[in-house]
Amino acid sequence: MTRDEYNVLFHRLELNLVAFKRLMDCDEEVLSLVNHAIKAEREACYTIAKFNQSNHLEHLTADQIKARGETK
Repeated sequence: MTRDEYNVLFHRLELNLVAFKRLMDCDEEVLSLVNHAIKAEREACYTIAKFNQSNHLEHLTADQIKARGETK
């Protein structure tokens, strides 16, 4: 997930509303962020796999998915 994707997700989940709470008081919000990030990554990987499958490019899928985790 890129920094921009994270920022969009952070604000969509309204985590900015708890930004000044102690981390230990934000368990539910942090868990929600993690679960939404995992779901977004699964959906992105699914999109890559379906695109490659429809274009007979299955061998590129693993490298493309791995590249999503590399940050600059």
